[in-house]
Amino acid sequence: MVGIDFSCPIVQILIALVVTSIIFAISVLRLYCFLTLGKCKSRAKMDGKTVLITGANGGIGRETAKDIAKRGARIILACRNLNAANEVKDEIEKETGNKNVVCKKLDLSSQKSIREFAADINKTESKLDVLIHNAGMALAFRGAKSEDGIELTMATNHYGPFLLTHLLIDLLKKSAPSRIVIVASELYRLASVNLNNLNPINTKPAAYLYYVSKYANIYFARELAKRMEGTNVTVNSLHPGMIDTGIWRSVPFPLNYPMKLITKGFFKTPVQGAQTTIYCAVSDELNNVSGKYFMDCKEHSLSAAASDMDKAKKLWEESAKIVKLTEQDPKI
Repeated sequence: MVGIDFSCPIVQILIALVVTSIIFAISVLRLYCFLTLGKCKSRAKMDGKTVLITGANGGIGRETAKDIAKRGARIILACRNLNAANEVKDEIEKETGNKNVVCKKLDLSSQKSIREFAADINKTESKLDVLIHNAGMALAFRGAKSEDGIELTMATNHYGPFLLTHLLIDLLKKSAPSRIVIVASELYRLASVNLNNLNPINTKPAAYLYYVSKYANIYFARELAKRMEGTNVTVNSLHPGMIDTGIWRSVPFPLNYPMKLITKGFFKTPVQGAQTTIYCAVSDELNNVSGKYFMDCKEHSLSAAASDMDKAKKLWEESAKIVKLTEQDPKI
């Protein structure tokens, strides 16, 4: 086998051309990503409004909280890690001058925690203008169960928001016009929801179940919007983009190294990724818009399967059983 003579000028020129072409292609791709970023241009103020954001102690949740705090809203940071949440609270108060920021403990994988949190909110808050379901969990390959015996990713990303919404719905109705914003993902297109196995413990790779949970978010948003018709409570879901956040920490070695290169090179920053959430939460353009799906601050189409309202209704009915809704819980 003949080796390559790297000292040959022609070989060196070819190598230089290849490297230059790769750099140029990457630069063009990054420029395209930058030019197609959506940005919330709304200058709407939120004085006098109360906004609850789950998972607001990092990533796009933190940036969403900062932006809305600058608009004058009362911010409730609902987080598992209160130490991290309090650090974000101090950061928000310092950067925005808004001192009306509170932290409350919420573990969306735990039905007990959700019920305790909701009881506290209903007791202490006189209104709730915007509920943002931002918190999300993405395991890599090994799955886990919640304390309620539910697959952990689904428990956190779908069943938790489903139960929390039920328990806060009367406060949202009382505060109408109000909004529910659900952070989903375009990664739903890589999955499907198996209505015959809605607690898929040890049946699929945990990473795949993240996609399933985002699919469930969209079904949930669609069915909830339908049930909220006539209440002046709007419901919309969104894709924030692929974001360079801590959610990728669960990618194991050695895949974490190439993943880090991809996230740093091509993914959105948390500030960029928060734009569509902010848009859905504050923009006057969406005052009467409900049941839609957004990407880069624009309405975006869903797949035919994700628009199947029969499946959305079935998921709703089965979810109600899994989270053990009772006759005493608020009805939607």
